[in-house]
Amino acid sequence: MLEQLPNAEQIKFKDKFVERYTNLTEWEEFRKHSLSFLNRSIRINTLKGKISEIKKRIENKGWELKPIPWCKEGFWVKGPKVEYKKGSKVELRNRRDVGNLLEHHLGQIYVQEAASMIPPLVLRPKPGELVLDMCAAPGSKTTQMAAMMKNEGLLIANDISGDRLQALGINLQRCGVINSLIAQGTGYRFKEGNFDRILVDAPCSATGTIMRSIKTINMWNPKIVKHLCSIQKKLLETAFQNLKPNGSLVYSTCTLEPEEDEGVVSWFLDKFDNVKIEEIKEVDLLGLKRSPAVLEFEGVVFNPRVKKCLRIWPQDNETEGFFVAKFRKK
Repeated sequence: MLEQLPNAEQIKFKDKFVERYTNLTEWEEFRKHSLSFLNRSIRINTLKGKISEIKKRIENKGWELKPIPWCKEGFWVKGPKVEYKKGSKVELRNRRDVGNLLEHHLGQIYVQEAASMIPPLVLRPKPGELVLDMCAAPGSKTTQMAAMMKNEGLLIANDISGDRLQALGINLQRCGVINSLIAQGTGYRFKEGNFDRILVDAPCSATGTIMRSIKTINMWNPKIVKHLCSIQKKLLETAFQNLKPNGSLVYSTCTLEPEEDEGVVSWFLDKFDNVKIEEIKEVDLLGLKRSPAVLEFEGVVFNPRVKKCLRIWPQDNETEGFFVAKFRKK
């Protein structure tokens, strides 16, 4: 059960936002989950040790680890009780600073949101392949894919921001990744690539991450959504042009805006004849609750094939909201 933020009742959403999301989902449930403390979760880095051994070491320090059903390396974590001073009172609370554990500093674990682990699991990069992470920083999905590839092959980790690349480099080094090459630039600068698999975890309006970043509420507006759509389409088109025949491409966002999700996918399917959208199978993501894709929004009817996309609301699994689509180049 999620714990509501202390000031949840005082937080106000824009009228247009409330109207939009009332039409998209069960508003009160979405609001409640968006204004709750996010469940802390980690992914054990198999490049640095066995899952069972690292898990046991953390549990021996008093932390509870509950498996994330769709990711065998992933665990929700609950810290031991410690004393916190609040004025003259002393309260017992569970620790949440899992990032201070020695295992984190050694790169044996990565603090990663549970829904964020899904795009690499859908892409399924394999050892020896040539893989591109087009919007890689700060590296949660990059390090996850490197572990899936067992440090074999080549993983290009690209991002436009120098500051974010610094964090990416530190995380790759901390996690023992040796099959990566860091690149800086816009995602659409790639030309004549021949990648086996590409991940486009696109910049977005991030309405699925309100529980982690309350400022999203004030930053949101329809004009930003439309601007981001143009960037997302360009990234997706460039990625597809750099994909080898029969290669796999995953497009993901942490927003729940239909224009940035199903709308972009619909545009992509209509533009290219040699793209196949693939079903994201239940068997590959056991225990994950999903919601139907949005097939029509504000009078715009999307390509019916968008029903194969994966849409996850915060209230579905008590995680962040996420959207994932998988394609294959014919």
